[in-house]
Amino acid sequence: MPDELKRGYGYWTILALSIGAIMGTTLYFGTPIVAQYSGNLLIAAWIILSIIALYIAACFGELCATFPKAGGAYEFSKQAYGRFFSFIIAWAAWLFGSISTVVVIIAAVNSLNIGLSFLQSFLLSVGLIIALNMVAYLGVQASSYLLLLLGAIMIGIPVLIIAKGVTIINPAYFQPFFTHHFSSIFITLFFMAEAYFGWEAATYLAEETRNPTKVIPKALMHASLIIGILGLLLITVTLGIIPWQELQLYASPLSHIANILYGETGKIIVQAGIFLALIGTAAATVFSTPRLLLALARDKLFLARFQNLSSRFKTPANAIIFQTVTLILLLILGFANYIALLELLIPMAAVLYISMLLAVFVLRKKMPDKAREFKVPFINTGPFIAIIFFIIIIAAWLMTSAGAGLSLQTSLSLIALSIPLFLLVEFYYDPKAITGFSDVFAYATFIMQKITGSGGSTRKKIIHFLDDIKGRTILEYGCGVGTLTLKLIEEVGSRGRVYAVHFSKNYTKITQKRIEAKEWQSDEWNYGKVQVIHDPQQLYRIHPSVGYADAVVSVGLIGYVQDISKVLKELYAIMPAGGKLIFVENTDYFHMLPNVEWLSDGESIERLFRKAGFAVKVKKEKGLLWNKIYVFGIKYTGETPYV
Repeated sequence: MPDELKRGYGYWTILALSIGAIMGTTLYFGTPIVAQYSGNLLIAAWIILSIIALYIAACFGELCATFPKAGGAYEFSKQAYGRFFSFIIAWAAWLFGSISTVVVIIAAVNSLNIGLSFLQSFLLSVGLIIALNMVAYLGVQASSYLLLLLGAIMIGIPVLIIAKGVTIINPAYFQPFFTHHFSSIFITLFFMAEAYFGWEAATYLAEETRNPTKVIPKALMHASLIIGILGLLLITVTLGIIPWQELQLYASPLSHIANILYGETGKIIVQAGIFLALIGTAAATVFSTPRLLLALARDKLFLARFQNLSSRFKTPANAIIFQTVTLILLLILGFANYIALLELLIPMAAVLYISMLLAVFVLRKKMPDKAREFKVPFINTGPFIAIIFFIIIIAAWLMTSAGAGLSLQTSLSLIALSIPLFLLVEFYYDPKAITGFSDVFAYATFIMQKITGSGGSTRKKIIHFLDDIKGRTILEYGCGVGTLTLKLIEEVGSRGRVYAVHFSKNYTKITQKRIEAKEWQSDEWNYGKVQVIHDPQQLYRIHPSVGYADAVVSVGLIGYVQDISKVLKELYAIMPAGGKLIFVENTDYFHMLPNVEWLSDGESIERLFRKAGFAVKVKKEKGLLWNKIYVFGIKYTGETPYV
């Protein structure tokens, strides 16, 4: 598969995407909610929010100018905080983007207000999700055209309202201006903040943008400025036509204003425009977020197959397909309560954006000589003022809204799910984590095996396949706690030899002690010679001291090997023609967790072994909690036959 994304996005497309990603639903549906908290001070709240938002956009601009890679928020946090915290932040970003996309699509369908049934609304939402992901799959050109069109609509609808609305504003509606205590704007800022979320979306497309170190910072700044100006004028017109006391009566105040300004036809046009504008917001996230999964897969923090690109369109095809399925599943869960979703999403966003603001400061100190074509000003104070802003609005929300504590707990709990997921991924890919886990649980494994006597049928199948191995040399690639080792030294007899190798120090200690105990208990040693080898690099190689093996046995280890092709070639080099190997591996854990890619199906396994010179037969045994795969192989010289 190709490994390079296609650079095709220019300034205008990234600007359109940034406007779509940043401009949330609050400007369309949120004013009735926030006006009850602060009345006309809503205008002051928007100005404060816009200033903070412009600075956060500049921070993202510097981060992208410093590290113009597809990972965006993940890449920045990886450089600033390391692997563990970057995964947590990436999870928060992915979760936030996925849930907010579904919310926006539901809001878009509801904004049509054409009397659709629940089933019709659901099917339309599914259709929109599939259509947007299809455009994302088709690549740069298709998505550019759609983003530019929807970006124009997103600007055009507010302009249509503002252009005529300013002419009928009633100044009396702004008197008095200070309708509430000034502190009331903080809870307003909490619910309005969503209007600006989405700076991260453009950064995911850095590897597909021409001259990203200049284009993306400029597009983010310009998009935030455009939204700030349009939002200020739109809120002013809204409050000047509908008094803040009456805003709560209108679920969609812009549609009501359009009806006043342009009649029923204008109302229909504006409703259609709002629908398309919201689809533009969803499109921006749908087009960009798969690049986050791509970056995680590259760094072995997600399944390797998600880094594969479409050979034709140069887009992360598997990540897009996964995203489509995820969004439909979230849609089925029915996140339909707008206020509840805001209260769930904003804390997630706060975690994401606070981490990015800190990353700017940390990276400036950590990498002072790193090239930065764009630099945010006030680096020693600006990020911390923005962080304090998030803390204050969340504190205001907790003190004002009933049930806010539960919503915060739920939001943070969803983010905390990243911790066990990280440990699972690390155990899946990282040899150090695998070694550490094995060392810790080695003695527990030994005790459980002694109590349960598990693995007996597997050992019988191995010995049966190897047949007569008297006097032979056997490599046990992964000796575990030595149970199979003891059986092998018995089968090879006094003229045979067994190499028992494992990457875990504690496993090899247990194996050595069990062999010594067996020797001490035996009046006459009629067993094979055994060499127990602790090899910390086992997941990358065959130990150099193993120069020859008539047969190779491995149970429960090959799924962790980091370069299986290299290990198979090294096995081929030390085995004679006709030498046998048998690998046994547990797969499909809990019938839910994915396997290592090459263990996904029998054909992949056979193809891999044949390439290394082994004819193999693959058998799968189904189990209650997981399945078991047996790979029976023979080394051949010349053309490798099929078994």
